[in-house]
Amino acid sequence: MAYQYNFPTTIRFGAGVIKELPVYLQQNGLKRPMIVTDPIVAGLSFFKAITADLHAHHLSVEVFSDIHKNPVKSDVYKGTDLWDATDRDCIIGIGGGAAIDVARAIVLRINHREDLFKYDDLVGGDIYVTNDVPHFITVPTTAGTGSEVGRSAIIADDETHQKKILFSPKLMAKIVFADPALTMELPPFITAATGMDALTHNMEAFLAKNPHPLCDGIALEGIYLINKSLVKATNQPDIESRSNMLMASMMGAIAFQKGLGVVHSLAHPLSSLLDTHHGLANAVNIPYGMQFNIAGFEDKFRRIARTLELKEETGDAVVQYLFDLNTKVNIPHHLRDIGVKETHVETLADLALADFAHPNNPKPVSREDFKQLYLNAL
Repeated sequence: MAYQYNFPTTIRFGAGVIKELPVYLQQNGLKRPMIVTDPIVAGLSFFKAITADLHAHHLSVEVFSDIHKNPVKSDVYKGTDLWDATDRDCIIGIGGGAAIDVARAIVLRINHREDLFKYDDLVGGDIYVTNDVPHFITVPTTAGTGSEVGRSAIIADDETHQKKILFSPKLMAKIVFADPALTMELPPFITAATGMDALTHNMEAFLAKNPHPLCDGIALEGIYLINKSLVKATNQPDIESRSNMLMASMMGAIAFQKGLGVVHSLAHPLSSLLDTHHGLANAVNIPYGMQFNIAGFEDKFRRIARTLELKEETGDAVVQYLFDLNTKVNIPHHLRDIGVKETHVETLADLALADFAHPNNPKPVSREDFKQLYLNAL
């Protein structure tokens, strides 16, 4: 069943809603879309079906897919060059977080041509996002980042690897076509890693120190849906489990308006320094980050445990649940199993301390804390 709701933007949800995309473009006077995706999605059958359907409706389509799995500034500049050269009138981001982040950053750059990182929200750059932006549409193909409903893009510096946040309410998609059928071709590893990313978003948002009861409620429901669906979506996927994961992913992205925390600050340096898949980096680190947060926040963990329907409503039970869940979806328990070496730890600790996520963690995290957490997880 397809249905629509309007929070935080217009969302068409349900198997088959992607077929509505060509008519939506025509109804809005859009004839020359630029699709931004990643190289893997660009070669998949469902993507080719989407572009064929657009062509069948006499729409001129240009595809940009020359992006890194952890996006960098040069990706955005190359995409903008293609926009300039091909006279496009809207942008459609199709894919996971990387593709949609690059699409959103291109949306920003079209009419904001100063250095991209001038608009970094972490240094107040959002005040410079003053011009109009192109019509922007998002189509998620993974259930992880939830970036399809976001207002920001995370882009790394090509040289320093430090991640920047480009943010503005102008950057929210006009409409999201959230079609769980598009996630059915995801292989088990990507399903697991992106699903654990969504779980991390929901858990960290619930624990984040900023008061936001609305986000707390959304995060708990997201945790509930993931608990019910991730293992099945990974190992024996059906449309119900995929639908629940796609919804939980969007819920996590809405909830983390409240903030994230220590796990994301552990994960981001792995992606920028070692090119680790973001969801995998979160998945391996989340049990250790949650263990760090228990003391002083036992009541919050009791509520998480209750949502997960654990026999023991404790923080330790939540941590054990996370280890067990990783096992069920074939994600390793240690950083050494994903290519991290002890020689990386000092640099990782420096990058983690400089990361934007941990200031919203429920308790402060020092450089020594980060170092010890990496060693614990190693």
